[in-house]
Amino acid sequence: MNKLTHDTLLSLEQYARQRPTFRAQVMAHKQNRRLALGEHAALYFEDAITMQYQVQEMLRLERMFEAAPIQDELDVYNPLIPDGHNWKATFMIEYGDPEQRRVALTRLVGIEDTVWLQVGELAKIRPHCNEDLDRTHAEKTSAVHFMRFELDPTMIAALKSGASLRAGIDHPHYPSHLDVPAPIRDALILDLH
Repeated sequence: MNKLTHDTLLSLEQYARQRPTFRAQVMAHKQNRRLALGEHAALYFEDAITMQYQVQEMLRLERMFEAAPIQDELDVYNPLIPDGHNWKATFMIEYGDPEQRRVALTRLVGIEDTVWLQVGELAKIRPHCNEDLDRTHAEKTSAVHFMRFELDPTMIAALKSGASLRAGIDHPHYPSHLDVPAPIRDALILDLH
């Protein structure tokens, strides 16, 4: 997959003009990239479009227009774009009430290591988690984790031939499993070579 460069970004002025339309397109695009895993957890699958939106918004908010800080943003967000043989996702534990969230994050230590995807009847794909830094401590986990799911050529071929895709969490305090809905599955297949 293509990484973002200075040339793929809009200037602050261009982005200001195109932002309402671009934002609407990104929000529509994201609808098929969020996978709820039960009531309080979700995977948000990233790609070049979602990352361009993140970078453009950061540049807009921080009023960045010089090459070096823009490159810093690209260096942060480009690693979250899939490479054609993997999926990259932000895993979020979502509780609106701060006290419920605090209690849940204490009970769900290690949850990021129990998330999985499965193509057909092939082996479960366990993610590489938080490669940028450790987000879990002995007493609580983080509400946000970054994940990379690596697929081998057999898995990619199976998906492109119509195999099902399942997802789940095996944590004892948050068991969840489901068939990935077709619109999300189809969007994720587009990320693969």
